[in-house]
Amino acid sequence: MTFRLGRTVFDSDARLVMAIVNRTPDSFYDKGATWDDAAAKDRVRLVVDQGADIVDIGGIKAAPGVEIDAEEEKRRVVDFVAWVRGTFPDLIISVDTWRAEVGRAVCEAGADLLNDAWGGADPALPAVAAEFGAALVCTHTGGVPPRTRPFRIEYDDVVDDIRESLVEQAERAAALGVARDRILIDPAHDFGKNTYHSLEATRRLGELVATGWPVLVSLSNKDFVGETLDKPVGERLTGTLATTAVSAWLGANVFRAHEVAETRQVLDMVSSIAGHRRPARTVRGLQ
Repeated sequence: MTFRLGRTVFDSDARLVMAIVNRTPDSFYDKGATWDDAAAKDRVRLVVDQGADIVDIGGIKAAPGVEIDAEEEKRRVVDFVAWVRGTFPDLIISVDTWRAEVGRAVCEAGADLLNDAWGGADPALPAVAAEFGAALVCTHTGGVPPRTRPFRIEYDDVVDDIRESLVEQAERAAALGVARDRILIDPAHDFGKNTYHSLEATRRLGELVATGWPVLVSLSNKDFVGETLDKPVGERLTGTLATTAVSAWLGANVFRAHEVAETRQVLDMVSSIAGHRRPARTVRGLQ
């Protein structure tokens, strides 16, 4: 299996860092640290230096909050996408949106990937990706509407539900014209899931890898990590990196992350242990 993002083709053993850049004043993790244009641009420069393969730009926080319409979402992200495209011509640009209207605008500005974090809430989004030759992330939310939290959600088998939903979404996207090698699937930890569900999705991630679609995981500082270790948002890095290493070993390809340098080291170490990457320096016992 190979997959394509932007102009680059990746092998099945690729492990890519997708750096989060929030264009919101109220994000759960950084509390609006990159709301200002200058701060957001500095963030992009930093994560590129730290080894990010992709930047994922979002204009609406996932949690409930103030209603943000499509025009405001576009105001937050479209010009910024254009700046990133002009400043970093080879960088893969993703935009976290569920709206086809926004997807069209950011693709016109230079986005390579539409990260639909809400499981096809707008059924027109795949057609936009197809029109522009963009890649698409399909996610599992258990039917939860955008920007709502799950409440006592139940599954007979959560991983079966994830797999069936994601394969159905991916095949629909392909039928609408999205190139099959530009479709990724994301179990969407926390979205439409309690902590037990997210832990099981991690433990059985290999079942999603076995579908043949490249797997993206968004694990960074999420509630399932915090609840598992009883840690607040600012103290979840160790748990996030442990989950990242497990997911990488089980075959995930793309890792959406706040802490890019640390995530890059974890993925490089896993790749070297797996025999997919040579060590950067090998002198011990040789001289």
